[in-house]
Amino acid sequence: MELNEHDTDPGLRTLKKQRTRQAIANTAIALFLARGFDEVSVAEIAAAAEVSKPTLFRYFASKEELVLHRFADHLGEAGRVVRDRPAGVTPLDALERHRLDGLAEHDPSTGMTAHPQAIAFLRLVYETPSLSAHLVDYLAADARALTEALDPDGGMAARLLAAQYVAVRQVLARAVWTRLADGQDVEEVGRIAAAETATAFALLRDGAAALGF
Repeated sequence: MELNEHDTDPGLRTLKKQRTRQAIANTAIALFLARGFDEVSVAEIAAAAEVSKPTLFRYFASKEELVLHRFADHLGEAGRVVRDRPAGVTPLDALERHRLDGLAEHDPSTGMTAHPQAIAFLRLVYETPSLSAHLVDYLAADARALTEALDPDGGMAARLLAAQYVAVRQVLARAVWTRLADGQDVEEVGRIAAAETATAFALLRDGAAALGF
């Protein structure tokens, strides 16, 4: 799986790097799900993925990143939703619509997924202390991106609203995942999630009004 130094086509090199990165991550997550995050060493992952440890660390800065890189796909998403919202739509209206769409589409980032592997993956993240701790860094980065979208000057009101939204989003997602992990009916969980989303955003709007948004 190591890259061939003689590959000179930039497009081919990029594709091979992407494939290698994904293969390493998939191998790591499979091992973590089978045995537990703390029971698998980086050396074992590298051996199973047929790469050296230095190669693994060129793609992933830490053991935790082997798992949490999946959240990077959604990093800054809330900020993009706010920036790209139609004229006349408030930031919270845009974010609520985005979440409801995600629930309807069973987007795993909302917690709304009945796929056993996705449920197991979220269990790994939520129930492994080191992963939960590192996830905070991703959430903080997302809050910063949302703050900038709300107010390029990064004012306190925008920072507070962004922090509230990111925290609420995580509470809602974990509530959905918990119900699905407990075996509750998907359609019923979806209805509950939509109702809880409405309640959460009503509370956020009260806070946003007080902050001037």
